[in-house]
Amino acid sequence: MAQSLSAMNGLYLEDLKVGQSAMFGKTVTEADIAGFAGVSGDTNPIHLHDGFARTTRFGQRIAHGMLSGSFISTVIGTKLPGPGAVYISQTMNFLAPVLIGETITAVCTITAIDEKRRRVTLKTQCLNGDKVVIDGEATVLVPRRDVA
Repeated sequence: MAQSLSAMNGLYLEDLKVGQSAMFGKTVTEADIAGFAGVSGDTNPIHLHDGFARTTRFGQRIAHGMLSGSFISTVIGTKLPGPGAVYISQTMNFLAPVLIGETITAVCTITAIDEKRRRVTLKTQCLNGDKVVIDGEATVLVPRRDVA
């Protein structure tokens, strides 16, 4: 049975509070890196070629930074605020490499709500354990609850 459109909505502006947070975690695999390279077109050998990657400062292949960054989009699009939210902007500072087999957790926390403009600002981070690998901030447009 298909879901109704209202059942597919995420949180509304009225449901949100500063300090609210959500997360998504995933272990980065070889298949993820190959798939991301195929979808994005980013075939930089630092991600795909062992021999080349060994000659870099990392000494081995690393995941695409935007692959880990996409986990932030997962949180925003599926959890907080969820379906119906529209990305306006995202900053990302890449602080450490992500290696194959590491588990990355994206955490998004609401830091400000502009009710008039329906915009929500979130602190966005990707963590490898306690280590921050990406630090940033997102702004999203959030729907209001329909007024009956």
